[in-house]
Amino acid sequence: MFPYKDDNPTLSTPVVTFLLIGLNVLVWILVQGMGTEPRLSASVCELGFIPGEVLHRLAPGTLVSGSGQLDCVTGGGRSGATLLTSMFLHGGWLHLIGNMWFMWVFGNNVEDSMGRVRFFMFYVVCGLIAALTQALVNPNSAIPMVGASGAISGVMGAYIVLYPRVRVHMFIFLGFIFFRTAVPAYLMLGYWFLLQIIGTLPQLAREEGGGVAFWAHTGGFLAGIVLVNVFRNPRLVALRRAHALP
Repeated sequence: MFPYKDDNPTLSTPVVTFLLIGLNVLVWILVQGMGTEPRLSASVCELGFIPGEVLHRLAPGTLVSGSGQLDCVTGGGRSGATLLTSMFLHGGWLHLIGNMWFMWVFGNNVEDSMGRVRFFMFYVVCGLIAALTQALVNPNSAIPMVGASGAISGVMGAYIVLYPRVRVHMFIFLGFIFFRTAVPAYLMLGYWFLLQIIGTLPQLAREEGGGVAFWAHTGGFLAGIVLVNVFRNPRLVALRRAHALP
């Protein structure tokens, strides 16, 4: 299931959405060397969020990442600032492209109902809450967390509140066969959220897990659902309605 567009025009240019996508791409190029080693591993080690270290649950010198060409151990001076820096890092090309595509499909309309400053603040706050959710569930984790997906999950949570009945066009993949369909946003995003809940089950069983931070996605999505009521701009919402937009 991969959304590629929605039937939801905007009234203004989504400047912050463009800015955030551009910033993620620039970090991928300039800081992470477009996924080449040792820069990829170094960026994850130095700027990724490691719950167990930031929460002081891991002893100094603990190996936290042995992948790539660079071993990464605790005691390297990482701090709570990695909650923020980790939001702009990615683990690979597909990770980056997938996140930025979802950001474009859903972010422009959420920005349209919040305004630029509010949307930027909303994005960052959702990303922080997403990372903290993952850390609270597994405070001893030694796995570095990177990616914008927690913040983008918040954007998706806001979208389902603001535009539940807007049609989202998707590719559905069934092995080597795919087809296109369009469904209301509440069905597409509700199904996506259900997959995240299912993904959290191994961690509920106290298994470490890896690869996908499902609790971060869940926390970000729920934060978006709640915080959209704080950050949306009533004037912009009314303006969209006056133009007969969702």
